Amino acid sequence: MRDLDVLRLERRVGLLLIPLVEGPGAAVGVARDGELLLRRQSGLASIELNQPITPQTGFRIASLSKQFTCTAILMLAAEGRLAVDDPLSRHLPGLPGWADGITLDQLMRNTAGLRDMLELLRGGGVDLSHGMGPAAIDAAIARSNGVNFTPGSRFLYSNTSFRLLGQVVEKASRLSLAEFLEERIFGPLGMTRTRHTPDVMVPVEGLATGYMPRGDGFVRAGHGFALGGEGGLVSGVEDLALWARALSLNLLGGGVLESQLQELAPFPNGTPNIYARGLEVEEWRGLKLVSHGGLWPGYKAAFLRVPARRLTVILLTNHGGLDAHAMGMSVLEAALEGDTVLHPVPPMPRPEGLEGCFVTEDGISLDLWADEQGKPMARQHGVAFAIGPRPDGLLHALRGGFRFAIGRGAEGLVLHGDAGHQSALHRVERRQALPASATGAWHCADLGATWHVGDDGTWRIDGPHVKAGPFPLEGLTQDLARFIMPTGLYEAWWDVRLLRDAAGEVVALEAHGARAKGLRFERVA
Repeated sequence: MRDLDVLRLERRVGLLLIPLVEGPGAAVGVARDGELLLRRQSGLASIELNQPITPQTGFRIASLSKQFTCTAILMLAAEGRLAVDDPLSRHLPGLPGWADGITLDQLMRNTAGLRDMLELLRGGGVDLSHGMGPAAIDAAIARSNGVNFTPGSRFLYSNTSFRLLGQVVEKASRLSLAEFLEERIFGPLGMTRTRHTPDVMVPVEGLATGYMPRGDGFVRAGHGFALGGEGGLVSGVEDLALWARALSLNLLGGGVLESQLQELAPFPNGTPNIYARGLEVEEWRGLKLVSHGGLWPGYKAAFLRVPARRLTVILLTNHGGLDAHAMGMSVLEAALEGDTVLHPVPPMPRPEGLEGCFVTEDGISLDLWADEQGKPMARQHGVAFAIGPRPDGLLHALRGGFRFAIGRGAEGLVLHGDAGHQSALHRVERRQALPASATGAWHCADLGATWHVGDDGTWRIDGPHVKAGPFPLEGLTQDLARFIMPTGLYEAWWDVRLLRDAAGEVVALEAHGARAKGLRFERVA
C-alpha cells in the first residue's frame, strides 16, 4: 500500500470506531507483507475505571482459539505422537461409544457430529453466566450418548470437538494445553501477550472487561464456564498480527504448514465443506478468504485473511452488541478498495415472500424479516443474523460457522443447508396453545434433565445442576413448538416435535437446538 492508501484506510477505520468512544470499544489491526499497516483502537477497556483500550489491551478471542488447538494437533502428528486419522477413543478412553467412530480430523473439521456441550448444558437449565468447572462440562459431554449425524457425513459447528482436541493435546504431549501452546507456539513467535486461560475467575493482566448492552447503558457480561481448546485464549491485535505473519511465512515450527490448516476435504457425497482445520476457507468476491470469528459473553472477534494479497484484518471488541464480522469485512473491503480482481457485489434478490415464520419438513423453524434499513434478516434457534446475496442468487448467512441459505423453488422458498441438504420452507401462523397431552414431565437421559410443560403456556427445567424457568413456549403447528429460553446472549429457543401414538396422544418429545439435535424426552409424569 502507498502512503495515501494507508491514510485513506486509517480515516475509514477511524469513522468506523467513532461511535465507540464513550463505551466498550474495539481494536483493529491491518497487516500486509509482515508490516502492521494500521493499528487503531477506541473506547473503554473498563467503564468503571474509565480506562481506555490501548495497543496493549487484551481481549478474549473465543473461537479464534480453535486454529491454535488444531496447530497443536498437527505438531504432535508431525512428531508421530498421534495421527489425524486416529479414533478419538485411542487417546481419550472412557467416552461413550461414539468416540470409536470419530477421528481427530473430523473433530478439527466440525464433521464429527458431536452435540455442542454449551447446548447440552443449556438444555439442563445452565446459562453461560453460571459457574461450570471442567468436571461438570466433561460430564455433560459423556452423558450424551447420541450424535447429531453419522460422523463425517455433514457439518455442524461444535465446541465439544475442540474441547476434546485440547484434552488430546494434553494426553499426547504430557503438558497442559496452556504449557504446550506457550512453549511451542506463543513463545517462539513472540506472542507474549497471548495465553490460555482455563479458569475465567483468575484475573488476567491487561484484559478488557466484557460488556453487554442493556437499555441505554451496559452491564458486565456474566460468564463462568471453564475454557479449553474450544475458546480459552486471551490475545490482542499485535500478537494476532504476529500469528498471521507466521502463517504466511510458514514459521509455525514442528513441521506444520499453513496449507495443512487450510486443507479442505469434501463430504462423501462430493459437496464441499468450507471448514478446514479451525479455519473457514471460501471464495469472496473472486478471492480466497480464510477466516474465523469468535463469540463469548461481552467479547467478539474477527480474523480475516486474503492470502493472495498477503492481507490480514483483525477486529477485537469488548462490546457484546457489535457485529464484529460485519465490521471486519468493512475494514477488509476498505483495504482492498480499487483492487481490479474484486468481483462486484451480487445483486440483492427480490424481497417478495421473505417475511414471516417458516418451518421445514423435519421440524426446524426460522423467522425472516427486514431490519430498519430494509436489509434482510433471519433468526434460527433464537440467533438473529444478517443475510445477503451470493453469486448463485441465494441469500446466505453473513456470519461464519453456519450453513444457511435461502432460495426460491418451484413451490416456494427452499432452505439450503450443509453437505448439499435442502428443505422446502412452509409459512406458518404461530399458535399459542399446546395439546393437553403435551403437558407433564418429560425426561431426557442425554441431558440428565426433566422438562416440565405446564398448561399455562410455560415450561421449566429440573437439571443436574440447576432448576430454571418458567419460560414461555408457543405452538407453531399441531406437532411443532418453540420452547423459548432467555440467555445472557440472546433469547434462544428449542424446536420441539411432539411425537404421537396411533391414537394421536403425545408420547414423547424430540428437541432440536442449533448444535444439539434429536434429544428425546420420555414421559415421567
